[in-house]
Amino acid sequence: NSIDEAMAGYCSQIEVTIGEDKSIRVIDDGRGIPVDIHPTEKVPGVELALTTLHAGGKFDHNTYKVSGGLHGVGVSVVNGLSEWLRLEVWRDGNLHVQEFSEGLPTTEMKEVGETDRTGTRVTFRPDTKIFSNTEFNYDVLALRLRELAFLNSGLKIVLVDELHDRTQEFSYEGGIKSFVEHLARNKHPIRITCSARHHGPLVDMEPCSHR
Repeated sequence: NSIDEAMAGYCSQIEVTIGEDKSIRVIDDGRGIPVDIHPTEKVPGVELALTTLHAGGKFDHNTYKVSGGLHGVGVSVVNGLSEWLRLEVWRDGNLHVQEFSEGLPTTEMKEVGETDRTGTRVTFRPDTKIFSNTEFNYDVLALRLRELAFLNSGLKIVLVDELHDRTQEFSYEGGIKSFVEHLARNKHPIRITCSARHHGPLVDMEPCSHR
């Protein structure tokens, strides 16, 4: 969801934190997930997104022209597989908070203060009744977040590990070009003799003089 906001031009920074209690916290500076009451379901839009499959904003064509998400199931599945989840939304000058457990709301959406920022913070801990291993692999997360930073030029993604006191920042202005440079950083390019003059086969490995 944070990446969708970045792709739409509304988010410039995302921070992902592995908490000391083995939770995950994701913060972005996007517009904040909509908190308005849904016209037909009569619940806040954010509650609908977290409890109903395929209810993500990406299916509203006025919200996102493109999406990097999971077809509207990502955050609702995370919520359903979490022991608990706490949602905080900075939007419309207010901080909105709602809590969930095992995919169901345990509190109503409520305003708890005023703010001049926008964005969303989602904190959750996987359910030990579902997963035998609930420890997050730092290297796997770092690899995925680096790829997302490459694919979204100018976006800054910060990964923080409170368990082992380490932090990495991923931001690449060059986008895909920077990704190719990253993949080739330990490789040595070779050039093959060009056949531009005689149109014959390439016969040796001397540097090419024709661009």
